[in-house]
Amino acid sequence: MSEISRRDFFKMVGVTAATAAVGNFKVSEAAKTKNVKLTRQAPIIGSKLVESGASGSTAKVYFTKNIDADHLIKLYNLINDEIYGKVAIKLHTGEKHGPNILPRDLVKEFQAQVPNSTIVECNTLYPGDRFDTKGHRETLEVNGWTFSKVDIMDEDDKTVALPVRDPFHLKEVDMGAHLVNYDSLIVLTHFKGHAMGGFGGSMKNIAIGCASGHLGKAQVHGVDPNNVPENYLEWPNKDYFMELMADSAQATCNYFGKHIVFLNVMRRISVDCDCAGVTAAEPTMADLGIAASTDILAVDQACADMVYSASDSHDMKDRIESRHGLRQLSAMAEKKMGNPQYELINID
Repeated sequence: MSEISRRDFFKMVGVTAATAAVGNFKVSEAAKTKNVKLTRQAPIIGSKLVESGASGSTAKVYFTKNIDADHLIKLYNLINDEIYGKVAIKLHTGEKHGPNILPRDLVKEFQAQVPNSTIVECNTLYPGDRFDTKGHRETLEVNGWTFSKVDIMDEDDKTVALPVRDPFHLKEVDMGAHLVNYDSLIVLTHFKGHAMGGFGGSMKNIAIGCASGHLGKAQVHGVDPNNVPENYLEWPNKDYFMELMADSAQATCNYFGKHIVFLNVMRRISVDCDCAGVTAAEPTMADLGIAASTDILAVDQACADMVYSASDSHDMKDRIESRHGLRQLSAMAEKKMGNPQYELINID
């Protein structure tokens, strides 16, 4: 199916109203030249540091320790060969006054370099600032997302059902209907902790973030959309939740094919997600940098490895392990969504 007919097909018939992974490192010659400091400690039993020249395929993950617009744009330009047409930029715009949200100036400068691009979001499953479109738009204004149109993809409660290939649990996931209006997707993620997922990287950003607020997100969380428990601790969690997220993320990745890229910004790495708003815990570890790849598993694997290699990451490691968050990585590997062995290329 061609790219145009694919999108038109979903427009016409798809819209309705409604634990262990491999985790190998391969350090590039460029990274060695830059004296990248990596330890042999990794988050997953069996992980190892694979020296340059090791056999087997690897994904490229580009990295900089500098968190600014210039370096973000430089990373993007290394991975954007297949980005074309109408471009969606999926990021977490956060609850009101959230202290850890990606800096708006950073995103503004980045977006200015992406022609025909729009920031996209969906409403939330939990009652909060972004539960419905009216509240969501007020929150966007409060948080400074005023330099660009923000497309709330499920603003009219319409969804598009995207199929899941070889699912763990979900045969399809209801996304915000506007998702299929775009030709390409940039996944711009604040990499941090998460109350249920352990950590939130690129996979979580699209798995939950592209799912429609009142149907798709219920599917991804494994709850009845008509009877959602008020206490999220009563929602299904641990391995089952990670597998649901993998199903959802795979549906979006398969839809966009090679026209999707991933950028993880490891800044203000709180154990809490930006959905926690002002109640998010203050970060207890230092910023790490930005990682970028065309491979969703490799980029999240690399960031998890960097967290585990950091001497001040005790709280993040505890959050990840207590929620079985590493199952995100092994689930993606089992579904062949990407390559757990990667080459880390430092651009600094």
